[in-house]
Amino acid sequence: MRVQALLFMGVSSFFGAMAVIYALASWYFVGEIEWTGTVTLLIAIGFGWMVGFWLLQATRRSERYHGLPPEERIDAEIDEGAGEYGFFSPHSWWPLFVAMSVAFTAVGVAVGWWMAAIGALALILTVIGWVFEYYRGEFQH
Repeated sequence: MRVQALLFMGVSSFFGAMAVIYALASWYFVGEIEWTGTVTLLIAIGFGWMVGFWLLQATRRSERYHGLPPEERIDAEIDEGAGEYGFFSPHSWWPLFVAMSVAFTAVGVAVGWWMAAIGALALILTVIGWVFEYYRGEFQH
């Protein structure tokens, strides 16, 4: 994960350089700074460094307790990376409903706050349904 952390931090640092160039170019050509794009690029720096820092901390913690993972070692064998990576639901409809309620909420912000409130309620209910889908019914654990 160290490589992924450095990639996130590197790309977000590139966004920082582009934010400076973007602000200077808009000031030079238009006569004022175009704030929407500049602020968006600055926010991208924060998000990228936030994810990169978390990945770096998770890597340090994992390496301290478990050593280097097989994908980071030169002498690793292919079968060392074998095993279960997690459970992924092949038949769940909940992600579709969560995405539809997110879209409904986003449109609601533009149309009216009453629609955004309905969308937020739908979002809460669908996220709860997605999280707890394996606690009841045919596939309960």
